[in-house]
Amino acid sequence: MDLEVTFLGTGASAPSARRSTAAVLIARGGDRLLFDCGEGTQRQMQKSLGLTQVDEIYLTHYHADHTLGLPGLLKTYDLTDREAPLRVFGPPGLKELFTILRPLIGRLRYPLELEELRPGERVDHDDFAVESYEAAHNVRASGWALVEDNRPGRFDPAAAKALGVREGPDFARLQRGEEVEGSKGTVRPDQVMGDARDGRIVVVTGDTAPSPQTVAAAADAELLIHDASFAEEDAQRAAETGHSTVGQAAAVAAEAHVTMLALVHISARYHVGKVLDEAREVFPDCVAPRDFDQIVVPLPEKGPPQLLPNRARERGGSDDVLDEPPRSS
Repeated sequence: MDLEVTFLGTGASAPSARRSTAAVLIARGGDRLLFDCGEGTQRQMQKSLGLTQVDEIYLTHYHADHTLGLPGLLKTYDLTDREAPLRVFGPPGLKELFTILRPLIGRLRYPLELEELRPGERVDHDDFAVESYEAAHNVRASGWALVEDNRPGRFDPAAAKALGVREGPDFARLQRGEEVEGSKGTVRPDQVMGDARDGRIVVVTGDTAPSPQTVAAAADAELLIHDASFAEEDAQRAAETGHSTVGQAAAVAAEAHVTMLALVHISARYHVGKVLDEAREVFPDCVAPRDFDQIVVPLPEKGPPQLLPNRARERGGSDDVLDEPPRSS
């Protein structure tokens, strides 16, 4: 099952020439999940992957740099004849936010489902869940953890044959957890299956100070996407505003034993390479994605996550966006 993370907006509170505001798109198989929707998110999609029809939107909190893209995206979906329902999740206050946005969005012709989740609540899917936990910002905020179910262990066909199991449907039944009859008696799945294998975990903190809740949510995660608004010299400012320094984010990653740390929301006042060096002194496996970078997260046994610069834009084709059909001569 493919798992790809596309960074549509990696900047801080205000967009810059090179970095848009907060938006992360996670594609897992056929599921498309958007985490935050800062100003210009639909345009960032159009400049890279195309206008992605997301299935669900998860908001970390309701500051403008994480939500101003909602009216444009939702209205554009309506104008392009979307029919599929869209589910939006966020901490308490979500319905009030949409009451405020309603005059901008207007009436939509597709179902829009709003659900407020408290810390510890989750959205279940067939073989993964998105779990909410409390972030440590200066307003009510949630981080989100995409957590896959554990996978069955590896099937040992040689062991099954030695127990007299016929190849074919009986092999499949054992892998589904069913007992079968072999020539030497009943064969249980635990006799031919290895230990269960962990699923993948990807955590998006949104804006947050370093916290034990993030450490717990990101324990042994493949990827932690963490607020890194400030350099160490501005630690006091970070504490006052409910944000993290790059070093604090790195310390959280080290304590949680994550495989890769991705720093986002870095203030435009800093040189990203310099603050990235600060973070790597604490946690070496650290990157600072740019807009349109992707991180591919393979299954744990197939290797660590990999940062692919500008891949979303390269996969989307041309940098130019055709806004209107060409006029006939």
